[in-house]
Amino acid sequence: MTYAEVPGAALEQLAVRPAPSFRVLRRLARRPVAVIALAVILTVYLAGILAPWVAPYSFTDTDFQHRLAGPTWDHPLGTDLLGRDMLSRAIWSAQTTVIVSGAAVLTGGLVLGVTLGLLSGYAGGRLDSVIMRVADAVYSVPTILLLLIITATLRDKVVTVFSDIEDFTGIHGLVSSGAPSYFLVFGALSVFGWVGMARLVRSQVLSLREAQYVLAARAAGASTARILFRHLLPNVTNLLVVALTLSLGAAAGAEVALTWLGIGVQSPHPSFGAMIFQASALTTLRAHPHLIIVPSVVIASLMLSFNLLGDVLTDVLSPRRR
Repeated sequence: MTYAEVPGAALEQLAVRPAPSFRVLRRLARRPVAVIALAVILTVYLAGILAPWVAPYSFTDTDFQHRLAGPTWDHPLGTDLLGRDMLSRAIWSAQTTVIVSGAAVLTGGLVLGVTLGLLSGYAGGRLDSVIMRVADAVYSVPTILLLLIITATLRDKVVTVFSDIEDFTGIHGLVSSGAPSYFLVFGALSVFGWVGMARLVRSQVLSLREAQYVLAARAAGASTARILFRHLLPNVTNLLVVALTLSLGAAAGAEVALTWLGIGVQSPHPSFGAMIFQASALTTLRAHPHLIIVPSVVIASLMLSFNLLGDVLTDVLSPRRR
């Protein structure tokens, strides 16, 4: 399943009336699976956000005298081929996952997907046809192929643009911080990530646009923007919560896959995909399995947690399953 394919049609069973937050949290607290999934997600994301302060070493620190070392007090998860601390690399890789997945879902899922879905479902007619035909065109093309083409062909141009921004604004360090790689990866994911969300929101808005409260707001002279974001959007909140949860996991997996293929976040900036790629040689895998176990366990646990949490949220927020 790719990022562009999330969320799926199964989410449409969710109620359109938003549930009070405290009730949702109380129901989640009764589900051990949800509690564990939330704990894993928060641990990985907090580690990524706080990486500059919690990581024992920088992601560029090397120790050639302790290459491929096993777990020790100084390196609890061992070291890699260059003597870099695996725990620190995992924490810094979590930061990459947070940046890319968060930005991709925010721009592709929320900004594009929700806005286009609201417009398409409420306006109908020609605008609806145009948006849905564009969505069909995007969805019909092999996603991974276009992601490969976009990231491979535009990388140098994006780096040039960021270099020009540095020269124009006097803000230095944008290129060296890895911002071009992050921007390119989440931008490519955003181009395809809005389709599923737009379709999902549109399907709900089509059933809501003739509701009495919408007709009353329209008769009272409310603007289209107010009807969309003040009256319709709150009534698809439950569906959006589940969809965004699943989208975050899918975006994180897509970033790892792109980096594993060599076109995602570029070295020396860490990524779980790069860690898995560097450890995937057969001789390395046999002699030093910890090199691939560490990143694989973290990313697998994160994606599994997002999916489990999405399933539980579907149960909690859907009146048919309460």
